[in-house]
Amino acid sequence: MRSSKYIFVFIIILSCATDDTIIAEDSLSTYVTNKITEIGAVIACAGSDNITNNILVFFYPENGALDIRLYETTDVAVNKDEFSNYDRIAINDEPFFNGYLGKFTHNSTVEKWVIVTFELNGEIKISNPIRIKQQIKPTIWTDNVAIDQQQSTMPIFTWENNEFGDNAIYFQIISDAQNNFLSGTYTFENEFQYYNISNVVLNITVDNPPNLLTDASYNFTLMDVSEDNWVNLIIQKSFTIQ
Repeated sequence: MRSSKYIFVFIIILSCATDDTIIAEDSLSTYVTNKITEIGAVIACAGSDNITNNILVFFYPENGALDIRLYETTDVAVNKDEFSNYDRIAINDEPFFNGYLGKFTHNSTVEKWVIVTFELNGEIKISNPIRIKQQIKPTIWTDNVAIDQQQSTMPIFTWENNEFGDNAIYFQIISDAQNNFLSGTYTFENEFQYYNISNVVLNITVDNPPNLLTDASYNFTLMDVSEDNWVNLIIQKSFTIQ
């Protein structure tokens, strides 16, 4: 990868946001004091909902992850790498793909930096800072992807490159009709073939994914993620194997 930053994506199921309250005297710096930590160890990113403009923070909870938290700064005009600038938000995460991935839905009109943490094997795992841009650059939602099925059970997905030049990586998810996670891969190229990992630079597919079945329906999801972990574009497309 081009940097040590981890990034992540997922099919988005919208939910209603409740009042999001800062937990007093619970800064990230206080939480990690005298604890073993690993920075950049949580795969996470964020985008904006296309209806409510809520902040959607996505993450990959490793097996055994506990006490998953979301922290935020007051705005973007702070040092993003200083943990004392982050306070915990009193909201719970939601499972997706039957819990393979997770999501926070945060109701805020202020742009800021956010960080996701969880505990694993006695350590606090910390994501890289995520720059929230729901005001200046809301996430674009579309279904514009080309699907080549000349190899029937190994479709090739291609999409337009980021026209603004601020893409760092692309994340692809293939799921079945019941939204069960089949594969999750990252590429620098604007192309992915199921399940050919020759151009994959990061893979969160734990088990060997199943073969796709003729006449069965599946879902393709793509996230165009920037260097600061903001999701510029989300593509969602259902398809049937021919």
